[in-house]
Amino acid sequence: MDFHSNALEILKQTSRTFYIPISLLPKELQDTVASAYLCMRAIDEIEDHDLLDNQTKIELLQKISFNLQSQEYQGNADNFADSLQPYSDILPEVTLRIGEWANLPSETISPRIWDATAAMADRMAYWAKVNWNIQTLADLDAYTFSVAGAVGLLLSDIWAWYDGTETNRSYGIGFGRGLQAVNIIRNRDEDLSRGADFFPDGWQSKDMQEYARSQLQLGKLYTDALPNSPALDFCRIPLALAFATLDAIALGKAKLSRSEVLSLVSNF
Repeated sequence: MDFHSNALEILKQTSRTFYIPISLLPKELQDTVASAYLCMRAIDEIEDHDLLDNQTKIELLQKISFNLQSQEYQGNADNFADSLQPYSDILPEVTLRIGEWANLPSETISPRIWDATAAMADRMAYWAKVNWNIQTLADLDAYTFSVAGAVGLLLSDIWAWYDGTETNRSYGIGFGRGLQAVNIIRNRDEDLSRGADFFPDGWQSKDMQEYARSQLQLGKLYTDALPNSPALDFCRIPLALAFATLDAIALGKAKLSRSEVLSLVSNF
C-alpha cells in the first residue's frame, strides 16, 4: 500500500464523518485536506487522552507546536517520533505519525497546515493548563474557535489555494464551531468522565443544542455561498450530518447509526 492509500486508510479508521467527503476530492486537494484532518486529529488524541495527565499533554502539545514552527522541520518527521516515542505504547498511530501527515500535501500549501496545527496545539495546551475551565459563553466561543473555528479559516485558505474559490471567513468560523459543538454534545458523558466540562455554567443540553444550531446556520450560509466546486462537495456532507445528528439527539438518540449516515451521504 502506497503512502497516499495508507493515509486514507488511517483517515477511514479515525473518522466516518470526514473520510467520505475527503475521499471524493481530487487527488491534490485530497492529500491537502487529509493532511489537515490527520494532523489535527493527531493532536486532538493527545488533548482527549484519558491516560495522560494535563502536564504531559501540555508538554507534548507544545513540543509538537515547536517542531512545526522549527525551520529544521521541513521534510523531517523524526522530530515528532523522538518526542512522542516515550508514549508510543499508549498514543494511537494517527498521533505517532503526525510528522508524516504534515508532509503529505504539496509544499505550496503544507506550511499553512503546519501553521494552523502549531497554533491549535498551543491553544490546546492552554486549555489543558486551565483544565478546560469554561464558565461563560465567551469561554465557549474561545474554546470552539481554538479547536474548530480556526479550521474553517484553514479550509477557506485551502479552497483559495486550490482553485481561487472565495468564501465568507466569518461564516467559516461558524462552520467549524458548529461541528465542534455537536461533538461536545455527543461526547458529553465521556468528557465529564475525564474531568472536562465544556458546558458554560448553568447550561443544559438544550442550551448547547441551540448554540450548535446557531453556529451551523452560519455554516449553512458559508456552504450555500460556495460555487459548484470541490469545496462545496466537501462542506455539504459534514454539515448535513451535523444537522441530522442534532435532530437525532433531540429525539433522544445518542448518534446517527451507520446506515443513517450512509443513507444521508448517498443523497449527494
